[in-house]
Amino acid sequence: MPPQEDTSLLTKNSTDEDNVVLPSEIQTERNTKKCVLFVLAIIVAMIVALSMVLKANTRGPPSGEYKLVQRQKGHDFFNYYTFLDGPDSLGSAGHNVYVGKKRSFELGIANVTKDPVTGKDHVFIKSAKTADGAPRESVRLEGNRRFNDGLFIFDLSHMPAGCGVWPAVWLTDEDKWPDNGEVDIVEGINRQPMVKTALHTSDQCSMYAHVPRWAWSGDWDTATGLPDTFTGEPNLINRVEADNCWVMAAHQWANQGCVAVDKRNNTLGAHLNEAGGGIYALEWDPANHFIRSFAFPREDGIPQNLQDVIDTASHKDPSKRVTPNTTDWGLPYAYFAIGDTTGCSADHFKNMRIVINLAFCGTVAGNRFSRDCPDLADFPVEDEEDEGDPWKTCVSYINSNPKELTEAYWEIRGAYVYQRSY
Repeated sequence: MPPQEDTSLLTKNSTDEDNVVLPSEIQTERNTKKCVLFVLAIIVAMIVALSMVLKANTRGPPSGEYKLVQRQKGHDFFNYYTFLDGPDSLGSAGHNVYVGKKRSFELGIANVTKDPVTGKDHVFIKSAKTADGAPRESVRLEGNRRFNDGLFIFDLSHMPAGCGVWPAVWLTDEDKWPDNGEVDIVEGINRQPMVKTALHTSDQCSMYAHVPRWAWSGDWDTATGLPDTFTGEPNLINRVEADNCWVMAAHQWANQGCVAVDKRNNTLGAHLNEAGGGIYALEWDPANHFIRSFAFPREDGIPQNLQDVIDTASHKDPSKRVTPNTTDWGLPYAYFAIGDTTGCSADHFKNMRIVINLAFCGTVAGNRFSRDCPDLADFPVEDEEDEGDPWKTCVSYINSNPKELTEAYWEIRGAYVYQRSY
């Protein structure tokens, strides 16, 4: 009788076949689960990273306390800037050529000298006469850092003043002008005694009906003498407020921009210098939807908070530095509304750097020469055909190297930049 086949295992296997998992299948299942978990982990990480990027891009401008980011004083001052080496821009067309750092120090038109009154190192910037008829050698400093907001404080003992003189402290992104804006913080023009702040922008940046009268103490500059639309004759009757920042705004002079003027006649030029200078501050604050300007002639007194800010800015311990509180400084003389719900979006101003320069005549001081300096309107010119031309008269006056040019220099005690923290 042949041996009987044991079918017990077969019977068992056939009965439990669906419940038996081989070792290779177990491994495959585990690998599949790992892959799924790995993919999920990547997806979660990507979502977290994306949310962080979106949060960073949508959190808006900083709105916390001001923190010191630059302290420009003494021998460190020039390290924050690059010296432009070349002619003035076509838009300014000043009767000057800017020279590099080495040449500036050789000429002595840029230097740091201990002030006999304060006993501290002050920065001096001026110009030098050249050959007859050639533009003066001068200085233009361009900041090494770009800003999208900030509180900019300039403490001056003296600023350039006099007929034919055109000094300025301003913010700009010259490579993308006017799309990224320009803000003129201090701009001296001939013998004008009142400081102005001007904004120059691309289209759709108007202050009309967006600046509350109680928020500032100054006035809008005006435009007059514009050609009549129909006759082309200058209209000397109507005066239009310069509250449109667009450089090509209708009913304003080309590139006039929106211009706020201080009402006091001691905030610029000779009077300011005779009284020991003063402090200028520009607050560019997108978080609070404004750009504001303050001017404090030293003879009128400096707000205590501002003086404490400057006095403690050099302290090595940041906790000992006084934080700027602009609400304690009184009304600004200039106020420009920017951002949501205004007539000028905040992105009209971005990526700007500080510029400090000293120009002569040009498109502004030259064109205004006869109006601002009427006693020099008949100053002799070389070519009879140029008689009565204010710009050519200005150039002739500057070329004569008048004694008045001894007052055409910057003396800077210090410059400070603060930015709000998040």
